[in-house]
Amino acid sequence: MNGISASHVIVEPGGTGVVAHVGLHALGSFADRLGPGDALSARIPLTGERLPVHDRGKVLVHTTLMLAGGGESCADIEHLRLQSDLFGSVPSDSTVFRTFHQLDARTRAGIAEAVAELRAKVWSRTSVTTGSSPVILDIDASLVEIHTDGKQQAAPTYKGGFGFHPMFCFVDTTGEVLSGVLRPGNAGANTVSDHVEVLDQAIAQLPAAIATGHRSGDDASLANRTVVVRADSAGCTEGFLAGCRARNVHFFVTARSNPQVTAAVCDAIGIETVWEPALTQACEPRQGAAVCELTSLIADDKLPEGTRLIVRREPLHPGAQRSLFPSLDFRYWGFYTDAEGTPVELDATMRAHAHVEQHIQRLKDSGLCRMPFTSFEANATWMMNVAMSADLVRWFQLLCFDGPWVDARPKAMRWGHLPCPGTADPQITPTGGSRHRRLARHGCVARGPPTHRAHHLSTITALQDGTSLTTRAPSDPPGHSGPPEMAAVPVD
Repeated sequence: MNGISASHVIVEPGGTGVVAHVGLHALGSFADRLGPGDALSARIPLTGERLPVHDRGKVLVHTTLMLAGGGESCADIEHLRLQSDLFGSVPSDSTVFRTFHQLDARTRAGIAEAVAELRAKVWSRTSVTTGSSPVILDIDASLVEIHTDGKQQAAPTYKGGFGFHPMFCFVDTTGEVLSGVLRPGNAGANTVSDHVEVLDQAIAQLPAAIATGHRSGDDASLANRTVVVRADSAGCTEGFLAGCRARNVHFFVTARSNPQVTAAVCDAIGIETVWEPALTQACEPRQGAAVCELTSLIADDKLPEGTRLIVRREPLHPGAQRSLFPSLDFRYWGFYTDAEGTPVELDATMRAHAHVEQHIQRLKDSGLCRMPFTSFEANATWMMNVAMSADLVRWFQLLCFDGPWVDARPKAMRWGHLPCPGTADPQITPTGGSRHRRLARHGCVARGPPTHRAHHLSTITALQDGTSLTTRAPSDPPGHSGPPEMAAVPVD
């Protein structure tokens, strides 16, 4: 037996020329090329007589990097301050605290405009968002547990907990957070005004070519691309569906159990000719599941004209979710939609709404579970910064990675890339204001093919004049040959 879990080494303090978070610096370099610092600063008004020592836009960017690295409070910014060679002049935790308390709802709206401009740059450079396919949005709310009653508007939740009940809207294909509203813990799940507000903010985040024809008051004929929104039964309200129709947005919402729906399903039971085999997300037959359309069997004046009712049945199994009504053989589940397509195709589209749980978990892994301030407005700004950090990492993955790292979870990124250490390379003479750090070749990523490893992440080309954002393999400077286990990475 061998019970030793670590190699026998002697660890001594006092080392020089060592830097941490070199992988996180790559994320910061990527952010600098997108330009969020200046874009955010332009939207944050100055409140004092003199310019602040730390530009407020840069403070927000440094905070997004802190959150991406696993930070959960203002004090965690100190980990970046210890690496001034990589991150420059980093604000203190007290400066971060003051910044978050200076930003109000109007300033956050301006910051959202700046983020929309950055998002348009990213969307124009990735095949995931270009093309003519529908843009699918997912709305859902989640509970954030708070273990103190000292925070403003923290309240009991419907699940017996205590905290906040924020609502979000995500892009299905990328997992980006288009919008979010921080709400008290006792906020209703089906509040129409919150759903419409989140949808409007999400549409405002879309590139202008996509958003045109879908804003409130726009001419529907100007729309160049279809926009679809999905929600659970909380979105099955007359006001929200009317709001979607007014914005030329197709909807998919889970149907609630009511006498009409129950009667329609009962009429279809036993008539096998109306049921079609359901498909999985991979377009393969879903064993035992079937789908049918029962639009002709319902008449609800509260539903927009053209609304369809699609019902799916599945064999009962342990742990199955609740059905539209009790049944000993099947679990029945339905949804309303005004989109075109066969019932089987529409069912597969609606079932993909489950992706929203992964998107919310990504936010919770990025700092959403910590609302560090007493002020409700400051916590709303914190949530906005959490969303910015999650989006920055997603953009980094979409444009600079391939293979499994494109969809890697935040925890995988922190284990595999962001905390990578490095050492100063005295053999390389700084040129053009750049300094070189040597990144450990095999010290970060333990899994994945070589093309996904950290030493293949190189300098990101400048994002200027519409130049595409690309990566290139690192190479040693002329006349320099590094050790076999290290690769030179230039640092701006």
